[in-house]
Amino acid sequence: MNEQLLNEITSEYLQEGRDAFKVGDGVKVYVRVREGDKERIQLFAGIVIARKGSGVHETFTVRRIASGVGVERVFPVHSPLIEKVEVDRESITMRSRMYYLRDRIGKEATKVKEKRIFEKKRKS
Repeated sequence: MNEQLLNEITSEYLQEGRDAFKVGDGVKVYVRVREGDKERIQLFAGIVIARKGSGVHETFTVRRIASGVGVERVFPVHSPLIEKVEVDRESITMRSRMYYLRDRIGKEATKVKEKRIFEKKRKS
């Protein structure tokens, strides 16, 4: 009963088209940032290492390497401050959380098995 009521109330706050990415994908997150009375769009690009929760409370964690230091940021999926989430590259992962990327250094930290679509060659 309580879960149905909660879903009914929060359903109007869900954003459409925000489920187009998964763990392991390279994404660009466009976030609206307010500085004083000005507002601008800030880009945060990296690899999605985790998705948690459901409904309005769903979040995803994006990790990137900036100046040799790993930076992680957690975003609510249905936040009104997120302008859009763009998928850079798709990947094939066998895990739901990719926390092992935290231990990697350099180029290894961004290596995730990429999804490639191969076309079969036809015999003429």
